[in-house]
Amino acid sequence: MQPLIDNARTFGQRPEEFAKLAEGQSPQVLFITCSDSRVVPALITGARPGQLFELRTAGNIVPPYASEHPTSEAATIEYAVEVLGVRDIVVCGHSHCGAVGALVRDEDLTAVPAVRDWLASATPRPSGTPEDPACSEGVQGHVLTQLLRLRSYPYIDAKVKARQLSLHAWYYEVHTGAVLAHDSRSDAFAAL
Repeated sequence: MQPLIDNARTFGQRPEEFAKLAEGQSPQVLFITCSDSRVVPALITGARPGQLFELRTAGNIVPPYASEHPTSEAATIEYAVEVLGVRDIVVCGHSHCGAVGALVRDEDLTAVPAVRDWLASATPRPSGTPEDPACSEGVQGHVLTQLLRLRSYPYIDAKVKARQLSLHAWYYEVHTGAVLAHDSRSDAFAAL
C-alpha cells in the first residue's frame, strides 16, 4: 500500500498537466472490462486521462436491458452513449478470468452469494474447456455475448444501425500482453 500512497502524494504536484481536465470530458470510447487488477485499460490502450470512459465489472458483464430495474452499469452505458456521445464501445475480456472460469467450470459459489448472483446474470453459461487455465474460448464467447447484450439496449441498437456507434470485442492475454480483436468476417479473434 505504501508505494501507492507515495505516488498519490506526488501525483497532484503537477497541476499544469491536469488543468484542462477541469473543463470537462469528451472521451470517444466506452471501455467495458473486468474488475481484475491485472487488466488496466489505460496501460493496454495508452490512453491519457479523459480519453476513455471506463466501466469495470466482475467478468465484464453487461446486464440485460431492463429500464424498470436500473443498474449502475446500465446508467454508465447510457451516460456514455447518450450524454458523452462516445463513438465506440469496446468490451474487453481477458485470459485467466476468474469470473468466466467459474462459469465454464460450473464452480460452487455458495460461499460468495453476491458473486454467484452477479455471474448468474451472465447466462447463458459460456462454453469452453474447463481444463484450460486461460479459459480463452470461454472468455471470447462471453465477450461476444456481452456485445449482443449491448445491442439489446434500444438506444445502442439504433445508433449502431445509424452508423453512429461501433461495437468491438477484444480479448487481452494477461500472460503475453497481446490484444486480439474479433473479426466478424472470419468469426475469430486475431491480433489487432
